[in-house]
Amino acid sequence: MGKDIEKCILSLEEAVAWRQELRRRNKKLVITNGCFDILHRGHVDYLNESSKLGDAMLLLVNSDNAVRALKGEGRPLNDEYSRAFVLCGLESVAKAVIFDSCDCHTELAALKPDIYVKGGDYTLETLNKLERNALLEAGTVICFKPFVKGFSTTGIIESAQKKS
Repeated sequence: MGKDIEKCILSLEEAVAWRQELRRRNKKLVITNGCFDILHRGHVDYLNESSKLGDAMLLLVNSDNAVRALKGEGRPLNDEYSRAFVLCGLESVAKAVIFDSCDCHTELAALKPDIYVKGGDYTLETLNKLERNALLEAGTVICFKPFVKGFSTTGIIESAQKKS
């Protein structure tokens, strides 16, 4: 029996309440964030490996406005609700929150994850300062996971455009 995917997409307030329940049960929360515009093998591997670091994983998904600001016009290809829905369909993802900003320091400060995971193209020094400060104040363990070579949303889009 599968999970009710629509119930996995939470508001920040709902996620904070869920986080408090996890804490009461001594469960470790893993958080990562991103646009996840076109789900591909690299994303699935990254999310699967990240989820193994704790008991439950929450994704912070950039809103459509934030993706446009980060990636430019023409993006996202998939709307925010659809992206969150597909991500919540993965076994590795317990919950998702859509956030309307280019950074997620407010959400990280509210949720205080045990573990935060970012892609291997980041380092502690290159993380957004506000995000890094929120994580350090919460005592969060920060991890970096390497990408699966040859898989990126931008690369997939560019390849599709060349073929058309």
